[in-house]
Amino acid sequence: MRLCDLRPAKGSVKARKRVGRGIGSGHGKTSTRGTKGDKARGSTPPGFEGGQTPLHRRLPQRRGFTNIFKKEYAIVNLDTLAKLSEETITPELLLEKGIVKKIKSGVRVLGRGEIERAITVRAHYFSKSAEEKIKAKGGAVEVI
Repeated sequence: MRLCDLRPAKGSVKARKRVGRGIGSGHGKTSTRGTKGDKARGSTPPGFEGGQTPLHRRLPQRRGFTNIFKKEYAIVNLDTLAKLSEETITPELLLEKGIVKKIKSGVRVLGRGEIERAITVRAHYFSKSAEEKIKAKGGAVEVI
């Protein structure tokens, strides 16, 4: 066996259809495209809907913008902190207990609910009402 004897398996290679090579080829004149119409002449642009106003022109345009520097905080309320038995509450503790799923740009403590004992809370931001309620019970607020 020599290199020149190698052939692909029978039926695995199909001959290319040569269109537009005269009437005798069987694929001449219209080159298997049929007569008239857009499919015979060229290609329609993507999104073309047959003359109907296309979807991308029917939909309203997006307005405004998204601030890429926006800070998003993990929010915790006082009623949630009241349920914890620890004296010092940190973002790491909240993450460990599953109260906060992700710390994001920091932890923000808001004033919904009441606390019954003195606790120390370390967070990145406190609302005025949350800070007042914690200090009223003899607790401490530490901004990280």
